[in-house]
Amino acid sequence: MASKTFNLYCDESCHLENDHQNFMLLSYVSCAYPQIKLHTQYIKTLKEKHHFAGEIKWSNVSSSQYEFYKELIDYFFATDLRFRAIVIDKSKINNGSFNQDFDTFYYKMFYYLLNHNIKSNYVYNVYLDIKDDLSAYKVEKLKEILNTKYGVFRNIQNIRSHESILLQITDVLMGALSYNLNHTPRVEAKVKLINRIKHHTNQSLTQTSYDKEFNLFFIDLR
Repeated sequence: MASKTFNLYCDESCHLENDHQNFMLLSYVSCAYPQIKLHTQYIKTLKEKHHFAGEIKWSNVSSSQYEFYKELIDYFFATDLRFRAIVIDKSKINNGSFNQDFDTFYYKMFYYLLNHNIKSNYVYNVYLDIKDDLSAYKVEKLKEILNTKYGVFRNIQNIRSHESILLQITDVLMGALSYNLNHTPRVEAKVKLINRIKHHTNQSLTQTSYDKEFNLFFIDLR
């Protein structure tokens, strides 16, 4: 019998082949199953405190909501929630050399995201933000690939981001990373939040980090 169950809430940014962004990111927030209700309730209380309505999203960050997002990030780093992201320099993608298409490359990258530090005596539920009509197919393909090696991924399914506050946290943390790597000019509130994450992690957010709480892997495509 598995000793622990973890939920992994996954999201992706700049993952389209021709979106003219330099870096593609895949990421997740990991939460121990018994703690989901605790975290969800706390963040709902935080929303009420700041009169924050609607969905928590990086694209919604503004000066008027900065204090809410700052407290959200501080809360993340005060807990045992975990974040992991892989970052791909899209200029170095060379599918022709590997006789593969972009979809195959995409699945390989998701495999690299999810196969990190997996425990054979644990069970994992994976939730992916629905992005397009191919989402259901992607889920089945990922489940097949991951369980070929591990057999510990009990459930892999799509959900919509508004259904999960923890998935929304993934969006915010990954959005900060992506913005830091891909975008200029800068929105002041977003820059301040990126600096807040740098403060908590003691990282530049531009290179691989083996930190367990905030793990970044800049993949070297060869």
